[in-house]
Amino acid sequence: MPANFRQVLDVAAMRAAEAALIAGGTPAQALMETAGRALGEWARRLGAGRPVTVLCGPGNNGGDGYVAARYLMDQGVSVTVIAARQPATMEAIAARALFAGEVHAPGIRPRGGVLLDCLFGSGLSRPMSDDLFSLLISQAELHPLRIAADLPSGVEADSGAVLNPGLPTFDLTVALGAWKHAHFAMPSAPLMGALRLVDIGVTAVPGAARALAKPEIKAPAADAHKYRRGLLGVVAGAMPGAALLAAEAAQRAGAGYVKLLSSVRPEGVPPALVCDNADLAALADKRIAAILVGPGLGRDENAATRLAAALAAGRPLVIDADALMLLRPDSPGKAPRVLTPHEGEMAALEAAFGLSATGTRSARAVALAEAARAIVVFKGPDSLVAAPGGAVTVSPRASAWLSVAGSGDVLAGIIASRLAVLGDGLLAAEEGLWLHGEAARRCGPAFTAGDLAAMTGHALRAALA
Repeated sequence: MPANFRQVLDVAAMRAAEAALIAGGTPAQALMETAGRALGEWARRLGAGRPVTVLCGPGNNGGDGYVAARYLMDQGVSVTVIAARQPATMEAIAARALFAGEVHAPGIRPRGGVLLDCLFGSGLSRPMSDDLFSLLISQAELHPLRIAADLPSGVEADSGAVLNPGLPTFDLTVALGAWKHAHFAMPSAPLMGALRLVDIGVTAVPGAARALAKPEIKAPAADAHKYRRGLLGVVAGAMPGAALLAAEAAQRAGAGYVKLLSSVRPEGVPPALVCDNADLAALADKRIAAILVGPGLGRDENAATRLAAALAAGRPLVIDADALMLLRPDSPGKAPRVLTPHEGEMAALEAAFGLSATGTRSARAVALAEAARAIVVFKGPDSLVAAPGGAVTVSPRASAWLSVAGSGDVLAGIIASRLAVLGDGLLAAEEGLWLHGEAARRCGPAFTAGDLAAMTGHALRAALA
């Protein structure tokens, strides 16, 4: 996939990218024509010939709406255009002038098949006025199918904040030029329905965030053996069930050898999983490619000792769950690390590392990645990956059924397995996050964490290059 198709731009970067296109000789009106015609085509496809109502705002998003309406008329689709405000930009005024149909005031109540929301796009930073919000709500109620142009009106592009509580949901959101952070962020993302991207010629922006994409995972080499494929050590703790769950997922995510490191053999260890009762002494094995510590570790003195031993082993680590609550800036070891906090664990880490805990989720994750010199997988319904230096990868919405006990243990096991195979924390985190979401998709509804771990191999198969 081309880099510009994956990039996620904030409002300032998007405006700069459009300005660069215009400075390079592409007229602003041509960009509007490309965007508007694409919106019109999506409305035609979704409506399958049914009438379309286009809500046009005063800016260029409204201009896109006038272009879409003209395109739909040319295609023989019945169109009703409602001007919520008169056009206020040169491009929108020109687009309005080229539309030969009637433009209505907000008072009409057409019952169309599709509503195309072109009130406001990605530049909105304050709530819509009461009359515009009421207009959007009333028109949404009259139309069974709804499309948002770039973003649903009332959503802040950079944070995903819903500026007008109670916004309607949409069946389709058509991103114009590039993805915006709100397409993937809570609480706005669930409003948007399916996501599609229209290419208007924006080139790749250095340093831009990226949308998570399906990885291309390679099968082991023809001469591979279990150690060359990656030996993963999973440090068990006070509650070994979580470590067992993580190890089961890790076995299905590509590592050639997974060892559970425990002083005693817990109940329920499957025959295929090696339990090394040498425990922490086993960390001295130079063949270990990566270590997972945290699931079921506990938070007492013994847990702190086990975490310190894992950190001091000098192997790349995935640090999850209880271990995150024990991690400190002066914790020993300098090996590459992947941290996998959820919101509560992130808050604890921010306190431990003296961070402000303010800003967007992306900004918070980058701040922790810089402070801890680690890859950060900030888990949640809008998971993302951040690296020192500012690289960010945002994940599309995954199954809401992932909100089940043990799901995070499975994710940690998958990422640790990929780390043992690859030795690259950022790539392991991205691949692990995708595999986790794909395994959930294949599970369907109401699965257990055990079901999720068992489905990991099927997700891996789907990603084989």
